[in-house]
Amino acid sequence: MRNVKRKYWCLLLVCTFLTLALSGCQAENANGQTESENDGLKVVSTIFPGYDWADVLMNGIDATPGLMMKNGVDMHSFQPTAADIVSLSDADVFIYVGGESDVWVEDALKTAQNQNMVTVNMMEVLSSDQLHLEELSEGMESGHDHDEAEDEEVYDEHVWLSLDNAQRICTAIADALCTVDKENTEQYQDNLTDYLQQLADLDTRYQQTVDASANKILLFGDRFPFIYLTEEYGLEYYAAFPGCSAESEASFATVSFLAGKVDELSLPVVLTIDGSDQKIAQTIIENTTAKNAKILMLDSMQSVTDQQIEQGVNYLSIMENNLSVLKEALS
Repeated sequence: MRNVKRKYWCLLLVCTFLTLALSGCQAENANGQTESENDGLKVVSTIFPGYDWADVLMNGIDATPGLMMKNGVDMHSFQPTAADIVSLSDADVFIYVGGESDVWVEDALKTAQNQNMVTVNMMEVLSSDQLHLEELSEGMESGHDHDEAEDEEVYDEHVWLSLDNAQRICTAIADALCTVDKENTEQYQDNLTDYLQQLADLDTRYQQTVDASANKILLFGDRFPFIYLTEEYGLEYYAAFPGCSAESEASFATVSFLAGKVDELSLPVVLTIDGSDQKIAQTIIENTTAKNAKILMLDSMQSVTDQQIEQGVNYLSIMENNLSVLKEALS
């Protein structure tokens, strides 16, 4: 059902785009520029991690990538505007996740003006054994808005939350940049080498933190988009909803189950994700015996804002902060 709605919306936008193109309208692109202001290399990403990785790899190049999903817009509720479709249409490199939330991209790419565009589909960069199915763990509500008739397995979209995956996807983005801008190949490759080392170093520190922790269980009073992180480091988890759920209220049974796990496992932290109002986490803690667990946020990078970017927030800084949260949650 969600796929049908997104495809219908995209078809409307494509028609709008064609109207804009025929009328010569200069819609703003993802950089906030009109087409006539941006005649050089043009790179656009739907989500923040892809944008930030492209920005790092383009260091030293006279161009800046564009970001579609900003101002706190969650990828699961994102609907592209006509300006987004126009921006995508003449991009040299387009970076997107490729999961169910990006079903609109397929139709948009069919009408793209730049037929030489190089696309980076994050999920296609990974092999099938590197992808994880969206799953329902013990005590979790499904909260899924798929058509119930669609009895199919769905891969979890949040692939960027694995540092191993980040290295693979960054390599694919660098390859795409080299393809469209061969003159700067050496710069892209040098930037990639430096950044891959930073990702690998952070990955090592994540593993060391987990290895040194007696507790290996996380509990989320929220959605759970971190399956790639927990699988990578051998962690277990409990959560109220899957990562792509649209639910915001948990049932009494779910709250009771999660509160019981906090008591049983003596967990010091109940986690939430970015954008959460923390109400479910608070209710879980209120239903525990000790009622003294902390609420901490693990950032899934699904709602990064322009203001945060201007303040210097980036993929590495968010993952560094997540590591600090992880240390406390596993203590």
